[in-house]
Formats: sequence, C-alpha cells, structure tokens
Amino acid sequence: MKKLFFTSLMAIGFALTTQAQKISDNALGLRLGDNDGFGAEVSYQRALGDANRLEADLGWRNSKRVSAIKLTGLYQWVWNIDGGFNWYAGAGGGLGSWRYDDRYDNDLDDSGSFAFIAGDIGIEYDFDIPLMISLDFRPEFGGKGYYKNNYGSDIALGVRYQF
Repeated sequence: MKKLFFTSLMAIGFALTTQAQKISDNALGLRLGDNDGFGAEVSYQRALGDANRLEADLGWRNSKRVSAIKLTGLYQWVWNIDGGFNWYAGAGGGLGSWRYDDRYDNDLDDSGSFAFIAGDIGIEYDFDIPLMISLDFRPEFGGKGYYKNNYGSDIALGVRYQF
C-alpha cells in the first residue's frame, strides 16, 4: 500500500511540474558513434505531439572483416530542461544483417540477421537556427550472432537539421 501511495504521489507531482515545449515536426541528420553499436546512422525524427516523437535510424558498418546494416525505430518522450535544452528517453527495437569475412581462413566466414530491443536516453540542444545537436546512450539487447553476449551499446553525437 505504501508503494502504491508513493508511486501515485510521484506521478501526480510529475504531471504538475511537467513543462510543455514545442519540438520540431521533422528532423533529419546523422548520429555518429562507434562502440559495439554502429559507426554512423542516418537519423530521422518525426514529432507526434508537443512532447513525443518517433525516431528511425539506418546504420551501417563496413570494416576489414565485418559489414553490417541495421534499422532502429524508437518512441521517445521529450522533457524541457531550460531554454533550448531538452532531455529525452525512449524505447523501441530493430532489425539488422551482418557478414563476417576472414580472407585468410574461409572456415571463419559467417553471416546472419538479428532482431533487438533498444532503449535510449540523451540530452539535446535546439539552436535558434534550424539545427539541433544531441548526445545519447543507446543499449541494445538481442542481436544474436552479431553482438557478443546478446548486448551492444553506444554513445553517439547527433546533428540534425529541423524542418
């Protein structure tokens, strides 16, 4: 009962202190990171209201031995911090395909496809001009065959043009 009361109190407090902000209807740009995630992604965001949006990212990786492509879709909630600063969190998933090519040992060659679920948390700054930059962390779970231990994540810098 105490937990229910505390959760209800927090939800009411959050609802009363939430500030409305206007996010851009569309944003298109690049999301650049390189950890276990992918190196570069073309990123598109579409507003669903004043504080919610969809993000779709098409990423690729091409190195000496590994080539891969993945499509990620996220639903995001956006909260205003102050002025042009916002923070956001989201959840979603995606699909991908990969190929490992060892030119010295054909027995190690492998390929496959994968599905994953993803989370996203980050901070962004919306300039007075139609430009937005962001920094976010995205953990991804699943990716059997591509990610070690079925987990991959990256920290990425995003630069998007808003229209």
